[in-house]
Amino acid sequence: MADTRETLKLVKDLSRKEIVFALAHLPGSSRFVFGGSDSMVYDVDLASAKPEPRSLGSHDSYVTGLAIAQRRAISGSYDGRLIWWDLDYQERLFTVEAHARWIRDVAASSDGKTVASVADDMVCRVWDAETGEKRFELRGHEAVTPHHFPSMLYACAFSPDGRYLASGDKVGHVVIWDLTTGQAAGTLEVPTMYTWDPSQRRHSIGGIRSLAFSPDGNRLAIGGMGKVGNIDHLEGLARVEIFDWRKAERSHEYAGDTFKGLVERLVFLASGDRLLAVGGTNDGFLMLFDLSQKSAKLQEKIGFHVHDAVVGDASNSIFLAGHGKLAEYELKV
Repeated sequence: MADTRETLKLVKDLSRKEIVFALAHLPGSSRFVFGGSDSMVYDVDLASAKPEPRSLGSHDSYVTGLAIAQRRAISGSYDGRLIWWDLDYQERLFTVEAHARWIRDVAASSDGKTVASVADDMVCRVWDAETGEKRFELRGHEAVTPHHFPSMLYACAFSPDGRYLASGDKVGHVVIWDLTTGQAAGTLEVPTMYTWDPSQRRHSIGGIRSLAFSPDGNRLAIGGMGKVGNIDHLEGLARVEIFDWRKAERSHEYAGDTFKGLVERLVFLASGDRLLAVGGTNDGFLMLFDLSQKSAKLQEKIGFHVHDAVVGDASNSIFLAGHGKLAEYELKV
């Protein structure tokens, strides 16, 4: 029988001084846009022999979300703003005062017509990708946790057909929105990804940090971290759960057996039967799940906390961004 074990090979890395929180890819090219703790947004061609990032401009605080819609990049920041950038002319187009608190994630629909953002004001807003006009203001997440502390709205993701948008918060509540009506089409609860310490710190940790629809739109993958003993550290095991979201039934549970820390990004590969998960604590990890199995097919330690991941036009090319680094890996069978 042929050996079908998959391996991960480092192709190229690019050291950075900042923490890179967000990474986006311009389809059909080797160009990427990234941003992070230095508040800047950069454009880089990672296929060049010596990649030289070019600054597009800056926010007033950390850049924490990026999406590409057609030939434009849209960046979101802790300053509450969304900025549209023209990638052909390398210039800022316009700015939208999008949220009252920190923006945590930005996503674009696959047709490039719609952009979504989520922030700690606990609102998910949907925007016209060309004009920046607000289409929907979606409110389905509580502003405070059950223990009366401020909550956070960490993640959002579009379905492949652009009809649905999922948003997930700190206490493990997910809303799936129907963007033809602006109404909730379903909800999911994943309380295991939220830990409250009532005695030592009177504080909480965790939350839903990543969401991804399967290519057929029927499944929703949810990433975070399992229960934590000492909430001063990211010591919970990395955790992924997958749901048939219309039935609100969990089909897969990967409770983690190797790596600790948050699952910061989830990406289904094109076939739909494999799911990529990245994240970390001080170090980072990459895991690949085969949905026919009950455990991870591939688990690799990455030498830096990974905050974002992009699968390239070739599904075996994986690009990672995180603490002080961008890196390209090849997934080999």
